[in-house]
Amino acid sequence: MDITKAIKASEIKRDWVVLDAKDKTFGRLITEIAVLLRGKHKACYTPNVDCGDFVVIVNATAVKFSGMKLENKEYFSHSGYFGSTKSKTLKEMLDKSPEKLYHLAVRGMLPKTKLGRAMIKKLKVYKSSEHPHTAQITKSK
Repeated sequence: MDITKAIKASEIKRDWVVLDAKDKTFGRLITEIAVLLRGKHKACYTPNVDCGDFVVIVNATAVKFSGMKLENKEYFSHSGYFGSTKSKTLKEMLDKSPEKLYHLAVRGMLPKTKLGRAMIKKLKVYKSSEHPHTAQITKSK
């Protein structure tokens, strides 16, 4: 009889994965990031343990979108006061703060718990191809 072994937090081995966003479709890239952050690509995946890898995104502004999303898709923010709703288009978000755009998209695919908040902290996004994590990198895709 086979026994399923649940992994402990002390037994987790985390890798650093670099993903180049240049000419990749945004949605498909985001799903790949979410899988890597959760650790679902590993044989030792345990749903209640953060066993995912660190993910570094380079060339974040060079990603592709299908259709008219750059002009039509809007992101809204609200401070809680009356009349304080603000909106930005996808193009504005991509130009000004691609880090926030990637975090918003990936956060929606992670658990809405303390575990999900710990997972999103392992995501690093950079506009250009330079990043300060060259010493930690083990894999590039």
